[in-house]
Amino acid sequence: MSSHGPRLLVKGIRSTIGCLQTIHDLRPSACIRIVTHAHKRTYYLDSACGGAGQTQSQQSKAELISAAPGLSQRNLSAAAGSLKSQCRPMSRYDFLDPDEVEENTRKALACKNLRHFIVDPDFAQLVADHLKGDLTERNAAIFECNPGPGVLTRALLNSGAQRVIGLESDKSFLKDLQALESRLDGQLEVVHCDFFKLDPLGQGTMKPPSMYSDKLFNDLGISEVPWTADVPVKVMGIFPQRNERSILWKLVYSLFERTSVFRYGRVQLVIFMSEKEYLKLVASPGDLKKYQPLGVLWQMACDIELLRKEPWTTFVTSAKRSSLTAQKTKLPNDHLCLVRLTPRPSLFSGNLTPANGATLIMMVKQCLTKKKALLIDQLNSWSPESGAKVLNELGLLEDIRTGHVFPEEYKILFESLHQSKEFTQSWLYDETLNTQTSVVL
Repeated sequence: MSSHGPRLLVKGIRSTIGCLQTIHDLRPSACIRIVTHAHKRTYYLDSACGGAGQTQSQQSKAELISAAPGLSQRNLSAAAGSLKSQCRPMSRYDFLDPDEVEENTRKALACKNLRHFIVDPDFAQLVADHLKGDLTERNAAIFECNPGPGVLTRALLNSGAQRVIGLESDKSFLKDLQALESRLDGQLEVVHCDFFKLDPLGQGTMKPPSMYSDKLFNDLGISEVPWTADVPVKVMGIFPQRNERSILWKLVYSLFERTSVFRYGRVQLVIFMSEKEYLKLVASPGDLKKYQPLGVLWQMACDIELLRKEPWTTFVTSAKRSSLTAQKTKLPNDHLCLVRLTPRPSLFSGNLTPANGATLIMMVKQCLTKKKALLIDQLNSWSPESGAKVLNELGLLEDIRTGHVFPEEYKILFESLHQSKEFTQSWLYDETLNTQTSVVL
């Protein structure tokens, strides 16, 4: 690539970003595609949160998938009957009837681990409605993480899901899930596995629910596909709040190195995460409080879509140690956000490869250690007197600060440094080799 190529790319990025407007005060950067879905009604399990103001009559024009007709008119006891008239059952047996909310709540509260559960069949259907376009894709399997009582599982199957793999970490839920599996014709497979603990460090025999991803995918008959192929697996679930950020770091390392589940292709995540982590994930350059390396890397690697924001009270929290949902934070944290993270087919199209992905991560982390520092000073620390030349080639000002560089610009910067004569066999490589096997939380 000539010196004009990166410069034009950077100019294109900054001119495009200048035209963007924020949506619902979430202020995404140019690398994020936010899709907000407004629904006619939000369901609450806690009556204290109900009453006037729960109904939203106007739907966003940007909505991609609207709620099925009649959803807003259903009550909880009539959920199954209403669903039966709207959806095509996916087995040769009767339509899958969701249990009542009270029974689902009882099962969820019996869990000894701290988890959040979807127990309302109507809300589960709203979540499934967001995936109706995805459910028709027969080649993509759906990993449902910790289905618990199976409320969302039934909604997915009733909406037409062709293959759902329930990865349940708690033995107490396995019996009912396996009973549901036996009623179907292969649309549901239940595995005693914790998706969020896949591929732990170390070697040797693994005892469920811990598991290696290669065993899981091999047992399920899911093969590797090229990175530019269609999404082979969609992962649904709720991030454990106790170690949510650690999981995001582990996944982003696996993504850039194409290891673990990303070895098999562009695995898509459709995940509920805390509002505070979502806001950090989509923060824009210049927002020095929220703009952090983790968000830069996810924005660089994925299209990020906000599908829905839901109050914590919609979910049932198991175990008595539930203070995490109410912990104080400087950022808004009143909701769980349903977010779709889709790895870009073009991520590895340039000089960035899985072999040097960890180096890119280290570069971004070092640059954003001091967000008010000049980028030219960081470049000169890696290769003295080379910073001005690099910035000029990229079309960036010499006084630009590291906290004002866009995610895509960091990617272009890395690719330029990778092929630069001044930076070969210097800067980050030695340090990366010593740290790439450990995930910094």
